[in-house]
Amino acid sequence: MKLVFAGTPEVAVPALDALLASGRHEVAAVVTRPDAPAGRGRRMVASPVAERAEEAGIEVLKPVKPREPEFLERLKEIGPDCCPVVAYGALLPRAALDIPAHGWVNLHFSLLPAWRGAAPVQHSLMAGDEITGASTFLIEEGLDSGPVYGTVTEEIRPTDTSGDLLTRLAFAGAGLLAATMDGIEDGTLKAVPQPSEGVTLAPKITVEDARVDWTAPALRVDRVVRACTPAPGAWTTFRGERLKLIQVAPVPDRTDLAPGVLSAGKKSVHVGTGSYAVELLWVQAQGKKPMTAADWARGARISGNETLGG
Repeated sequence: MKLVFAGTPEVAVPALDALLASGRHEVAAVVTRPDAPAGRGRRMVASPVAERAEEAGIEVLKPVKPREPEFLERLKEIGPDCCPVVAYGALLPRAALDIPAHGWVNLHFSLLPAWRGAAPVQHSLMAGDEITGASTFLIEEGLDSGPVYGTVTEEIRPTDTSGDLLTRLAFAGAGLLAATMDGIEDGTLKAVPQPSEGVTLAPKITVEDARVDWTAPALRVDRVVRACTPAPGAWTTFRGERLKLIQVAPVPDRTDLAPGVLSAGKKSVHVGTGSYAVELLWVQAQGKKPMTAADWARGARISGNETLGG
């Protein structure tokens, strides 16, 4: 088939690579979000998908909004049979959805109908799921509600961050998306409607969602930190300033600390929660680089009655 691939961040690149390597389909163009400011200098930078497409010599379309007439006209001129999508980041209008004969097929990082929305991996970790996966489905105008072509499953490991899990799903999902294109092309794959039960939503994680509540149980604190790493970054406050929490570990045999109370030893830093303590492993103070919690505590000269989170 002739394909137009839509995607933006690094997590979409493995899927684009898989389609380019398949040898069975032609990736005629790529649709991605416009260049955006990045880094300290805030210079305009192309998306990872745009950079990869340019390396491969593929036409790159960067509409501000995919309902722009110029974009829709160019898409019609290209005449794709199908448009595979991975984390594109913009809502597609009906006028765009109707152009390819086989529609737009999205790779979504959950086992639908669970975790429909922008942050499925983060919400899966926060909820304590043991298994997640990826799904390919036909995009409709509803939120991730279209019929499903296929799925792959992935076990969630006890120390997984959202970054760890998303990396594995990006590569597993790339193979799934390529296989989905093959099945659509040869007519062996039919999309199956999602069940009406089991629907959960995964809206974008806000900075406030990433704030750690020390009255929550230790397992919940650990899940929030892992779910929000690397983005948007779990955090708390210390002496009125924000402290980023990069890695923690539950300490089930320590139950003597009240929620938020710090206990700093020479080699470890513990904090009380609503159940038992957690150990701070890596943190980042405001204006500083990431460091071990023990190094941070020595520099901060923590006294015996200090707390996190106010």
